[in-house]
Amino acid sequence: MEMDFEGKAAIVTGAASGIGAAIARELAERGAAVLVADLEDAPASALVDEIRASGGTAEPCAVDVAQADQVEAMVARAVDAFGGLHLAVNNAGIGGPSARIGEYPLDGWQKVIDVNLTGVFHCLRYQIPAMQASGGGAIVNMSSILGSVGFASAGAYVAAKHALQGLTRTAALEYAREGIRVNAVGPAFIDTPLLSKNLDADTLAALAGLHPVGRIGRPEEVSALTCFLLSERASFVTGSYHLVDGAFTAQ
Repeated sequence: MEMDFEGKAAIVTGAASGIGAAIARELAERGAAVLVADLEDAPASALVDEIRASGGTAEPCAVDVAQADQVEAMVARAVDAFGGLHLAVNNAGIGGPSARIGEYPLDGWQKVIDVNLTGVFHCLRYQIPAMQASGGGAIVNMSSILGSVGFASAGAYVAAKHALQGLTRTAALEYAREGIRVNAVGPAFIDTPLLSKNLDADTLAALAGLHPVGRIGRPEEVSALTCFLLSERASFVTGSYHLVDGAFTAQ
């Protein structure tokens, strides 16, 4: 069984760069019509132009997933543009401040929770009814290795990603009999602009050394797992959390 998404409509949030962009590209290459959703319209539109130039189908959408009304409008846009919704990847997220919990800024905590946890809830809240109307579907929530382990000075991020596992499992249980599968993916450190633009070479090398395989991951490696979980090849896989981490959490 091939990973063929012909005739399927998809939403990818946080899709303008990094992991989200790799997923949007692969879904489009495999035949899906993709709503490329990101906080800013310009980078989303740039990726849409790239996908269209390669023969794919895509539409841009500016959205702040922390705002429920914007997420509702995003899902409606996908349904209006593509005639339904079958696939979703809730990838939008932020890192947040770096501080120990005893000094963690209150506004930083709230922002991370709003985007990384409540934002995913907003997406599920409106994607699931659209998928029910379309006859079923598959969702991947982008978690992290920090959904299963702690990491000093990242308390809000770790808390949000741990909570995301419970949200994913609950949604999977609630909608399993309605043909909607929900899983989570947990990447380790991945070579994205979030890292490369903010960290120097020595820090990147140190991060690579945290992974037993001796390097950080590539966005395409996360996309490969994500697209498998969205595909019919994973038809019996739901309610679970799948690592792509170079053995980081095996230590």
